[in-house]
Amino acid sequence: MNLSTRSAIPEIMDTQKVDIKLLENVFLDINKANDLLGGAVITINAVNSLVQEYPKKEYTIIDMGCGDGTMLRKLALISRKHQAKFSFIGIDLNQMAIDLAREKSKDFTEIQFVCQDILMLKPDQFTCDILLCTLTMHHFENQEIKTFMAHFIQLSQIGVIVNDLQRSALACYLFRLFSGIFIKTKIAKHDGLVSIKRGFKKKDLINLSKSFPKSEHIISWKWAFRYVWIVKQAN
Repeated sequence: MNLSTRSAIPEIMDTQKVDIKLLENVFLDINKANDLLGGAVITINAVNSLVQEYPKKEYTIIDMGCGDGTMLRKLALISRKHQAKFSFIGIDLNQMAIDLAREKSKDFTEIQFVCQDILMLKPDQFTCDILLCTLTMHHFENQEIKTFMAHFIQLSQIGVIVNDLQRSALACYLFRLFSGIFIKTKIAKHDGLVSIKRGFKKKDLINLSKSFPKSEHIISWKWAFRYVWIVKQAN
């Protein structure tokens, strides 16, 4: 298995249209894996860190590639215990994912969802304090990442939080074992493994960060086989 460079193999979800019921089941598998392996907690902790570092009365948080909105619902529940006011915007290219997110978020008036291609974003369309990109960046090629990260940095007043996969043989091996037990849909099993192969090594993220020398970058490895890349606005 050659993992020296990022794989160019596309994920099924990026190339084929699936019906909404199957999509919902795929998201259930993805969310289950995130919960069991602590992926969501990584983003939540990073958000808490920025909120503590930059105290405000109100925050707007955007989630790029929000899927069915699970991350934003988790953050919204936590934010309701906070003294500050929070509002959330979920953005995804997949209209069916947005429809699912809206259906699942009926009790969350602080969340709104928009169907939008993140590569086509314009800096004057959305503004926020904190911008999230969780398990989305690996879907794109490096040059595309540079394009949308430049937009993300412009959109966010405080910072950008990227949570994505480490590319490693051990991660691939363990995912095969994990998915055989916990993941039901064939698409999630296939795309999960492809995602790891499309993931990142730390040097990849460091090289990408050099495209934005005016920002402060913190790149950290987290269990299970994740990297968190926090880009903060320069003081």
